[in-house]
Amino acid sequence: MSRRDDYKRHSAKVTRGPRWKALRLQALDRDGWQCVKCGTRRRLECDHILPVRDRPDLAYALSNLQILCGRCHARKTRIEVGHAPLSKPRQEWRNLLSSMKGKTNAGI
Repeated sequence: MSRRDDYKRHSAKVTRGPRWKALRLQALDRDGWQCVKCGTRRRLECDHILPVRDRPDLAYALSNLQILCGRCHARKTRIEVGHAPLSKPRQEWRNLLSSMKGKTNAGI
């Protein structure tokens, strides 16, 4: 059985309720309301640095939380569940496509 088959979202029970909401706001304030990896301020998510499945004792520890954008969080999760990181050319291609989103060909 691969790690991917074994992967479960253990943090689902943790990320509900007033305790989590207060802790998430503390992490957002601490990290300046931006992704700690790329600095963007869009689609921010609160991530457990050490996954809850491995360290349930750190589920509510502010020191084990970081703010990531959706893209950086997805990249981290892909690696945690056993996917290989994207190759450099593939990542550059995705970055190019992302930078072109919302732009039109007006004036051509």
